[in-house]
Amino acid sequence: MNAGERRLQGYTPVTKIQGARATRAAEGTPAMSGKLKIRVDQDKCQGHARCKALAPELFDLDEFGNAHEVGDGSVPAGLEDKAWLAQTNCPEIAIAVTEE
Repeated sequence: MNAGERRLQGYTPVTKIQGARATRAAEGTPAMSGKLKIRVDQDKCQGHARCKALAPELFDLDEFGNAHEVGDGSVPAGLEDKAWLAQTNCPEIAIAVTEE
């Protein structure tokens, strides 16, 4: 095993995750049954702004560059994948996605 293989061990590309969700939907198994809500933990957010870059419809930045959810954090229909993508890409694990 070379250094690149060791570094990537246990890594699952986002495209594979999204593909699995699409497969479940195609098989008639719902991926989610309720509405999603996002919440940014202000104690953890360090202002990397990856969430804003990936899902600008769901996140805003404050005057210090730290993220917060737009409105009450409800995820509009059709933007669920962006919410999960933002959570997955947060280096501080500051984004919570919950089902209501």
